[in-house]
Amino acid sequence: MFGRGKKKELQDDKALYNPVLGEVIAISEVKDPVFSKKMMGDGFAIEPTGSKIFAPVASKITIAQGHAFGFTRADGLEVLLHIGIDTVSLNGAPFKLKAKVGDIVNGGDEIATVDFAQIKAAGLEKTTMIIFTNGAEKGLDFSVNYGSAQATEKIGVATID
Repeated sequence: MFGRGKKKELQDDKALYNPVLGEVIAISEVKDPVFSKKMMGDGFAIEPTGSKIFAPVASKITIAQGHAFGFTRADGLEVLLHIGIDTVSLNGAPFKLKAKVGDIVNGGDEIATVDFAQIKAAGLEKTTMIIFTNGAEKGLDFSVNYGSAQATEKIGVATID
């Protein structure tokens, strides 16, 4: 899917795109203190109702582990997409990756699918977090539209100094 044919250029796009159909919520509402207390950085979360996962930013993929993706934007902002809470314990079972480390993606490109029923059956939360891991050091300023949102919908913007 990615990397075949014409090579993609990394776009300097400051927009934030909803990575999965669902309800966009404040990071403080996440039922895990590592995320809700912003120990890994500030951000936002989605209570997903869809199963396709999309890139939240235009970037280069730096981590692709099923339950988590890392992205680095053209301006150096690092973004972590973490699917579910404690889902690393599922050893990748509910995740089907469509992108890999090194791929250049536009915001809204499909990167994975998730079987959220498997996550629920394991007794885990399916809340999906978007965390700006180096936002504090980069002088991050971001805004997000909370509430119901379509996957790939532009829901905000993130700028750095």
